[in-house]
Amino acid sequence: MAEGERQSPPDSSEDIPPATQNFIIPKKEIHTVPDMGKWKRSQAIEKLVALLNTLDRWIDETPPVDQPSRFGNKAYRTWYAKLEEEAENLVATVVPTHLAAAVPEVAVYLKESVGNSTRIDYGTGHEAAFAAFLCCLCKIGVLRVDDQIAIVFKVFNRYLEVMRKLQKTYRMEPAGSQGVWGLDDFQFLPFIWGSSQLIDHPCLEPRHFVDEKAVNENHKDYMFLECILFITEMKTGPFAEHSNQLWNISAVPSWSKVNQGLIRMYKAECLEKFPVIQHFKFGSLLPIQPVTSC
Repeated sequence: MAEGERQSPPDSSEDIPPATQNFIIPKKEIHTVPDMGKWKRSQAIEKLVALLNTLDRWIDETPPVDQPSRFGNKAYRTWYAKLEEEAENLVATVVPTHLAAAVPEVAVYLKESVGNSTRIDYGTGHEAAFAAFLCCLCKIGVLRVDDQIAIVFKVFNRYLEVMRKLQKTYRMEPAGSQGVWGLDDFQFLPFIWGSSQLIDHPCLEPRHFVDEKAVNENHKDYMFLECILFITEMKTGPFAEHSNQLWNISAVPSWSKVNQGLIRMYKAECLEKFPVIQHFKFGSLLPIQPVTSC
């Protein structure tokens, strides 16, 4: 268990604030239900969506500039500079005043989650930073375990929408992309959570996500299919050629098998890859110190 900011002896677990007991790690599978109308909506969730809406509005206010190169539009740096300046203020709108001391630490993960302003790229390491941002909010008690479905399918989904808009508007490069051998140029977690959402679906099977008709009819309700739609909008040519890994996954017989395989793949291709994890930042909420056994 992570220690709080207050330094205490390793064995004095009673000194750990109660808020640290109520958290989830938003980087593992979440088994959810297709009935999206049963989401639990809390004030914290609504405030996080409002925060992301602000980032979205800033994109509209910062149009791309004319430049010789097609990719990496420099207007992104202007957009990012605004976030860097306002990040703590944005996080403060979500965090109650009695937890204000946590704001600077939590804001770091928000800034890390939207891409790199020097390279103008975005990838799974930035996505992991947003998961860490949500995790920190859980650990300090702003978000609750009861909110887990809304955290993924409302907040994280809104984050995805904003990131896709960033990618399209500023033609961001994929960070650390493996090209045709990678799962996706930019994201990974929505494939894990999206496949979990589809487990035991009465009609949709893995083979259907390469069916254009099935994707067009169902993408608004299912995170996995929304990811597939975005890929087909951004890439040209046969799906089997530009997204070979996903094409192979479509042959897996069940969503539960897809989900299990993606979790193993995420561990191997993201969590255990130095080019990804070297940029991850650790603090008191997400410390690098090993867990001590009880």
